Amino acid sequence: MTTTTLAVLVPLLPFLGAVAGLLFGRTAPGFVRPLAVLPTLAAAVLAVLVAVRQGGGEPIEAATELTPTGSVPIELALYLDGFAVLVAVLVGVVATCVQLYSTAYLREDPRYPSYAALVSLFTSAMLLVVYSGDLMVLLVGWEIMGICSYFLVGHYWETEAARSASLKAFLVTKLGDVPFLIGLFALATDANSFQITEILETVKNGGLDHPTLIALLLLAGVAGKSAQFPLHTWLPDAMAGPTPVSALIHAATMVAAGVYFIARLLPVFGASQAALVVMAVMAAVTMVGSGLAALAQDDIKRVLAYSTVGQLGYMIGALAVGDRSAAVFHLLSHGFFKALLFLGAGVIIHAAGTNSLAAMARMDGLAKRIPDAFWTMSIALLALAAIPPFAGFFSKEAVLVAAEQTATGHSEFAPGAAGWLVLVSGVLTALLTAAYATRLWLMAFRGRGVAAPDHGKEPFAMTGVLWLLAVPTVGFGLAAGPLADWFDGAELTPTLATSVLGTGAAVIGGMLTYALWHRISVTTAGQAPTTTGVADAAESAAGAPEVDEVTHDHPVVPARPAADPGKALLGPLYPHAHVGFHLDAVYDALFVRPVRAAAGLVRFLDRAVVDTYVRGAGTGPGLLGTLVRRAQTGNVQSYLSALLAGAVVLAIATAVLANVNAGS
Repeated sequence: MTTTTLAVLVPLLPFLGAVAGLLFGRTAPGFVRPLAVLPTLAAAVLAVLVAVRQGGGEPIEAATELTPTGSVPIELALYLDGFAVLVAVLVGVVATCVQLYSTAYLREDPRYPSYAALVSLFTSAMLLVVYSGDLMVLLVGWEIMGICSYFLVGHYWETEAARSASLKAFLVTKLGDVPFLIGLFALATDANSFQITEILETVKNGGLDHPTLIALLLLAGVAGKSAQFPLHTWLPDAMAGPTPVSALIHAATMVAAGVYFIARLLPVFGASQAALVVMAVMAAVTMVGSGLAALAQDDIKRVLAYSTVGQLGYMIGALAVGDRSAAVFHLLSHGFFKALLFLGAGVIIHAAGTNSLAAMARMDGLAKRIPDAFWTMSIALLALAAIPPFAGFFSKEAVLVAAEQTATGHSEFAPGAAGWLVLVSGVLTALLTAAYATRLWLMAFRGRGVAAPDHGKEPFAMTGVLWLLAVPTVGFGLAAGPLADWFDGAELTPTLATSVLGTGAAVIGGMLTYALWHRISVTTAGQAPTTTGVADAAESAAGAPEVDEVTHDHPVVPARPAADPGKALLGPLYPHAHVGFHLDAVYDALFVRPVRAAAGLVRFLDRAVVDTYVRGAGTGPGLLGTLVRRAQTGNVQSYLSALLAGAVVLAIATAVLANVNAGS
């Protein structure tokens, strides 16, 4: 079987699994789990085989015209380079882990069949984006992911939070997709093709007429899909969906699509220096802002959500300085440890019965209750904080090295200003990342209070997946050397300067957070507790986060103030960071309220003006009909009398008019 045939099967198998799951999920429930897991697992195995066959060599291309358009052709095209085959492996592995995990996590959910089918369709759409060599076919996968995210985020549609989050995610991403679509058509018009190879050849020959406009239009779509400032607000709210969905969206699909798209078409963005500077500014604001916001979140999933926003900022920053190898390297590394973090958070939520870190900080012994989650989450948090030798260290250092080279004038691709922006914000974000990672670990696993509830051993389908993802979280960074051919032959090795800066900032952030937590813990330990429950403890924290899908009853626990080093670190900035620096309020004032006011005006005009004319138009004929109806008496003599009277009136009128005309 040829490599192209295998590549076609990779997105096709999850799609067929999704169709079969939707058709037979209700009538044959025993087949739901096999249909969810096996096609996705087979796709992951085939993706590995395709990556081995591609070998990091020349791209493998194949295309067939879908339908004649009369102008720019649309083709079902494959483009398999080193980046594509590696990202496909990430998508397949993470999706398989999510499907396995979900079999236990949602085992009592009556909507599991539709959920599993949508996850398979989500996976298929992302694989289509990864392998596609034609932008219109890529757009199909791009839009299908948006639709799937709407349904999956809103899985618990009974809750207001889930309904609002799914609608917000759909609208914000679609807001970015409008200019994105315009940019695709403008790009195809200049290149006279939707094929990526033809577009890149056109860029190489200087054939783009409006490179800055096209780059900025495409960047708007990427900002929406990959949750970059200012279109990032949907991602933290999307945590209202099931935890496995969060893992899939944050690690391997949806948000990764935007980064991958820029990496694939980086020369298009490189044709405009202004677009690269805009991209660098967007990445810098996203990184620092999300790091500050993560320090102020009480919901464990929202902390990880803002973490994803920041890590995506690193990837966009690497692309802004022209190093797509570093960007995709961090995309792959982040995908493994972020999937582990979310799935581990699901185990913590399952055991604690709450998403609230403040509530967990009042529990003692949670780490002993869930040792698998404790150890694997510790590994993933170390990778997130970029501590060597974990994968996050190598990939984040690759980004900082690329920024340093651009800042010091060793890159002809991007201006030095973009390099300095990414480098400075990247080092500052490394400090913030280590701080909120340490805060999460301390509050979740080093709480002080009554014993954490014991619900027995977690299912193996949940804990086994954590250890499976822990392997690349530890070792993938060391694989950068052997995988160099898949990364354009780039040497993704850290330098001494960036290692000292990045790791030093991370160590300072972690140690400062630990010192503040220890001091606060000692201070609050002597305060008299009040009798309350875990749910009340969560509500007393900064906001009352939505409890995830698995909840339990808990014994009464003493509620003393939670030791939260985030408040001490941020000081007066804490309440502003907690609400995402009021960006949602700004959107509400600039867009939501004016649109609602305009809708109210239209409603008033429709009812008070248009309906008045409509009612008037109906009232006139109604009155006329009433008069005519009264004239219809059925008496022939009355009809003859009326006819005679009318004839007399007409005769008199004719005579009068004749005399008037004669006199004139």
